[in-house]
Amino acid sequence: MRHTTRTAVMLSAALGLTATVGSATIGSASAAPAAAPSAARAAAVRQAAPPVLVDCLWHAKVRPGDFILACGDGNSRLVSLHWDSWGTKSARATGVNVVNDCDPYCAAGAFHPYAVVVKLDRPQAWKKNPQVQHWTRMTLTYLGDRPEQFGRVVTYPLWN
Repeated sequence: MRHTTRTAVMLSAALGLTATVGSATIGSASAAPAAAPSAARAAAVRQAAPPVLVDCLWHAKVRPGDFILACGDGNSRLVSLHWDSWGTKSARATGVNVVNDCDPYCAAGAFHPYAVVVKLDRPQAWKKNPQVQHWTRMTLTYLGDRPEQFGRVVTYPLWN
């Protein structure tokens, strides 16, 4: 009889443990749909966040005051950038493109300033951080003088 009672107690404990684990599993399963809306909200926030401008050192910038166009040698740089807009589809600034004339060669050349309008567009997921959008194209429109070898409008693909 004592053995039967002990067996019954052990079976009851085992069944109770199984019920507890089962309800924890059910509770966890029912909690999963609640997590989905917060993930959807986070995705919506990422979509609403404006894209970034990625610089030569792979730093993400929003409304930078300057930007190096020629990463290899620094012979073309945007300075004094004043951003009129920075949205989710495009960004626009006015500033100065400082360009080395490389005359007679780049190390001995002189830098000249040219007023420009800068437009950023074509946002895409950034390879370094796919949850972040970054600009993939920059268009410069020269407002007056421009470097001899440049057109009035110059478009650059941006790295990612």
